[in-house]
Amino acid sequence: MILVGDIGGTKTSLAIFKNNTLKIIKQEVYQSNQYKSFEDILLDFLAQNTFKIDKACFGVAGLVIENKAKITNLSWKIKASKIQKKFRIKKVKLLNDLEATAYGMLYLKEKDFFLLNKGKNTKGNIAVIAAGTGLGEAILNLENKQFYPLSTEGGHCDFAPMNPLQDEFLVWLRKKYISHVSYERILSGEGILNIYEFLLERGITPAISLENASNKDEKIKLISKFAKNKDDNLAIKTMEMFFEIYAAEASNLALKSLCFGGLYIAGGIALKNLEILENSNFLDSFYAKGRFESLMKNIPIKVSKNKDTALIGAVKFAFEKL
Repeated sequence: MILVGDIGGTKTSLAIFKNNTLKIIKQEVYQSNQYKSFEDILLDFLAQNTFKIDKACFGVAGLVIENKAKITNLSWKIKASKIQKKFRIKKVKLLNDLEATAYGMLYLKEKDFFLLNKGKNTKGNIAVIAAGTGLGEAILNLENKQFYPLSTEGGHCDFAPMNPLQDEFLVWLRKKYISHVSYERILSGEGILNIYEFLLERGITPAISLENASNKDEKIKLISKFAKNKDDNLAIKTMEMFFEIYAAEASNLALKSLCFGGLYIAGGIALKNLEILENSNFLDSFYAKGRFESLMKNIPIKVSKNKDTALIGAVKFAFEKL
């Protein structure tokens, strides 16, 4: 049996797969911030386990170095060697969560995708971008007819405005994040709130107040809901600006990776706001790369609808490479 996990700042999903099959024997989802450590979640998950675990592979929302990781939006530190010893698992591998997601994309079916841009059917590298609690980016490098997943921390690159409104937004963000303004400060749940508050201060009056929202997560859900229902102009403008900037960073990643094989969008924000994304100016913003506009139009863009893509990538990686 193979134990796999998708470890995020908000949720941690764990599953046991039957070796190389995609048959899930057991699966649970946990609220990450309710636990002091990842090991505590593993203890809960494996408490009633009667299966022999041969290998484990975990996609981690953070930088992975020498099979050790620190979760970006939590205080957790994870060591593969410690998990290996404590839970008596022969082989344990930590991957960046987007690295696992990228690998999982190779095993999805067409029904698992929403096609945003047809582009040209060309063999080549694949890029993956995912906005959720944070912003993740990864590359599938095609070499000798095989794909090799490459993790990045591209979400922490400097935000580059595209127009005067975004110039103002950067100045506004620098007051809040004095030392560094990255794309993750915008292309995340927290980023949606940042855009909303910026536009509110600029004078766009909301039709519906967020005052009754109990926390930040509730506010983000309401902004999304109001934009979908077209109930509130401020919410609509917020999501429009979000997807405009999302597309710009996606095209930056596409240029850096030369992903002629396609750009895949993962993460909860795109999936939960698919209708808004489809009707936004995402593609216009994605194409807007000056002399490379024609190249950008040729890149297929797909949105993953499969919430278990990272788990699929982790189990396939464990079977094939561990």
